[in-house]
Amino acid sequence: MIELHFPLLELAILAPLVGAILAHGAAPDRARRIALTASALSLTCGLVAWFDLASIRSFEAHDRWTLLSWLPGGDPLVIDELSAPLIPLASLQFLLVILATLRTKASRFSLTGALISEAVVIATLATREPWVLATLLTLGTIPPTLELIRRGQTPRVFVAHMGLFVLLLFSGLAIRQLAAAGSLPHGIGEAFVTLAVLIRCGGFPLHGWIPDLFQRASFGSSILFMTPLLGAYAALRLVLPDSPDWALRTIATVSMLTALYSAGLALVERDARRFYAHLLLSQASLVLLGMELATLLGMTGALCVWLSVGLAMSGFGLTLRCVESRVGRLALDRFNGLHDAVPTLAGLFLLTGLASIGFPGTIGFIALEILIEGAVHSAPAIGVMLLIATALNGIAVMRAYFRVFTGKVHSGTINLKASPPERVAVLILSLLILGGGIFPQPGVASREHAARALLEHRQSGAKAALPDRETTSTATINRTIFTPR
Repeated sequence: MIELHFPLLELAILAPLVGAILAHGAAPDRARRIALTASALSLTCGLVAWFDLASIRSFEAHDRWTLLSWLPGGDPLVIDELSAPLIPLASLQFLLVILATLRTKASRFSLTGALISEAVVIATLATREPWVLATLLTLGTIPPTLELIRRGQTPRVFVAHMGLFVLLLFSGLAIRQLAAAGSLPHGIGEAFVTLAVLIRCGGFPLHGWIPDLFQRASFGSSILFMTPLLGAYAALRLVLPDSPDWALRTIATVSMLTALYSAGLALVERDARRFYAHLLLSQASLVLLGMELATLLGMTGALCVWLSVGLAMSGFGLTLRCVESRVGRLALDRFNGLHDAVPTLAGLFLLTGLASIGFPGTIGFIALEILIEGAVHSAPAIGVMLLIATALNGIAVMRAYFRVFTGKVHSGTINLKASPPERVAVLILSLLILGGGIFPQPGVASREHAARALLEHRQSGAKAALPDRETTSTATINRTIFTPR
């Protein structure tokens, strides 16, 4: 078993947990400093773990020393080329949301809850063992539920969907084990796990809980629950390796429908938060679509879009949150004319919004180009629908920009300009967005290598499932799932 030089994964998880304990009950300013320090330490550990993995030239590695060796399956924490950039990305998202939270909004955004959620998210991204992953995904639904209750909002929609997700996920994993022993048919467990993943990802028509969450919970907590794309991670770890082609076809079809449907809703949405939720859902569905194409080009594009969506949509959400914290909930059925009042935020809104739909010069451009090429090679119709969804999202972003920042002159006398921490938070994401667009090759090469390893793992699983068909070719095993049989 190849090991890192230090127990960096456990430190990345323990830092926010210790921070949550210290921040609980502390004065607001002290709690904020503790939260920023804990998130920064977690980010540092995640980055060092990524570089450490690269230095030992291995696809995956475990911590050198671990506190979890007593578990039945041994240490469940592992970092590989897939999760290596995702762990620091998640830490960065939490750090910047905490940094951009105004002191006047501290009572609405729980720093303790955010730190606990951060620890759970990082632990989720650092494990591949199905039962541990399912448990962590379940734990991740608790902080948003508690926040909804604390804010006096009904959690009924969120709890109903997440309850069904948890029930199907654990039932599917249990049936899988029974099917492996020959007690039950294999297809039942795969169907349950596939449906559970679609619920967690917000697949049409089980997507209504996502706009509802953004409308009822705090904007920051909603962003942090959705932008790490844990539903896509669950699909990659639980569905892609061993599931039959029909499961991949189902996820890909639902993802394409969700991308189109959500893009259409984002185009006509009147509430800014719901607009953001639909835009995020549409873009995240493209990640699932690329992964379930089960081709090297499609998988590489999906993993690149994953990073692009994580950075761009986090920055877009932070910018929208900064504007909302000054003028209240934004309506998109009228012109707000805020450009002259917040010119910096207006520029950042446009940059991050266009980056999310693959504008040239941003990290999303190359990512979306690879994904579209992979989709066109798999099935031209899928490529066309992907282009339509992207075009609709682009129109929706421009419509939102004009409604929020143009159309009239804002008549308020209060200074609405962004505070230094807010500017720092969004500028960091903007620099990463532009840097990834100007120098895309390192990221693309890393994602291509990870995609190749994931598909080889699926190929080996397919061969193991077909021991009596030795003449089956690699091309047949890795066939494009949309190709007519």
